[in-house]
Amino acid sequence: MATTGLTALLACGSFPAFAPMSAQAQGLPLIRDTEIENLLNDYARPLFRAAGLGTGRVQMRIVKNDSFNAFVLDGRNVFIHTGSLTQADTPNQVIGVIAHETGHISGGHLAALRARIARDQTRALLVQILGIGAIIGGAVAGGDQGREVGGAGQGILGAGNEIILRSLLAERRSQEGAADQAGLSFLNATKQSGRGMLETFERFAQQEYISEAHKDAFVRSHPVATDRLARLRELVEKSPLYAEKDPPQLQLRHDLMRAKLAGYLDRPGVVLNRYPATDKSLPARYARALARYFQGGQGALEAATAEVDGLIREKPDYPYFWEVKGDLYMRSGKMKEAIPNLKQALKLAPDASLIRVQLATALQSGDEPAAVAESVELLRKSLIEDQNPRAYRLLANAYFKQNRAPEADAMQAQAHFFEGDLKQAQIFAKRAQTRLKAGTPVWANNEDVINYKLPQS
Repeated sequence: MATTGLTALLACGSFPAFAPMSAQAQGLPLIRDTEIENLLNDYARPLFRAAGLGTGRVQMRIVKNDSFNAFVLDGRNVFIHTGSLTQADTPNQVIGVIAHETGHISGGHLAALRARIARDQTRALLVQILGIGAIIGGAVAGGDQGREVGGAGQGILGAGNEIILRSLLAERRSQEGAADQAGLSFLNATKQSGRGMLETFERFAQQEYISEAHKDAFVRSHPVATDRLARLRELVEKSPLYAEKDPPQLQLRHDLMRAKLAGYLDRPGVVLNRYPATDKSLPARYARALARYFQGGQGALEAATAEVDGLIREKPDYPYFWEVKGDLYMRSGKMKEAIPNLKQALKLAPDASLIRVQLATALQSGDEPAAVAESVELLRKSLIEDQNPRAYRLLANAYFKQNRAPEADAMQAQAHFFEGDLKQAQIFAKRAQTRLKAGTPVWANNEDVINYKLPQS
């Protein structure tokens, strides 16, 4: 995790690379981590391609939440809880969930649901007008006749809402079944088993009959009807791919992801119980290294980095062990010690924009002009593919140190813009614009911020 999260979660609950009024602006606690994002993208990319969604249109987003859930809010992002990742025993279980959500996107279910709700709001208004009219008529008539008419008005109100709700739920159930079948078709097209999807829905089917307050979030958002589950089981079990298993290397990456999430997000005592010293596997040692650091106390950093060194000796070409070691040094204020480890991580994962940001953070801890200049190059490169607010803020800081105040303000404007704070973004953009050279890329991006208007709801 980076300074505030996993860059290991860089940064936990911090910056999404979204457009304004993003999921973060809606209050979702998003986290970033190169290792986990790369794994999820490897899970999702073949499914998106099979669904005709291309390879760059839809992004996987990680929500810091212990419950098992995944969902879509639009046609561009699939959100998955950290609880889903830690509770899923196999890659195929996560892949099955992603396949289902891909089915919702390819089917246009979110747009259809929004349109339906908009129509039903109009219908509900008409029903209410009819019901209120009958109630008023009853009040005017008075006596027994008035009570009859008034009661009829109340009935219209109640029945109207119930009709709309039942109709909406029926459409929702239809969409869930359609997403199952679409997801299975994507799994078949990519030569993967649907067993993971079936296992997930079977696991939560029993919650259908318990109190809403005690249901898992996944069940509330994905109701599992008995007939739907039976149909899913039939389709999955008759597939010739049913017995397909995850490759061992993919399972190892999955287990390393779960260990990392546990090490960064769970209490050290919980982690050490789950991954006892008798477990000598790479994932267990990964989790214990992080738990030992977060236990604190004298020698915590030394014990943790010694454990990570053992992992590096066994798997020296795995960039994320180097990244985590650099992160632990940074958390302990040892920026100089962090730099060579982060550079090695970046050498092994040259496209990792988040590691570039982490390395730039360490380089900026001092005021050496050469280190600041190096951080500028790293950040500019990272922002080509991943426009996140933290990188913009670090770039603003570097420009300020280089006495480039207009560019610094312009980068602050971009940071606020991608966080969804349009008011602050435009304040910084207007301050910078008169001092920037017209026609340059920075000037043009700044102009876009100044002229941006929030879409009318």
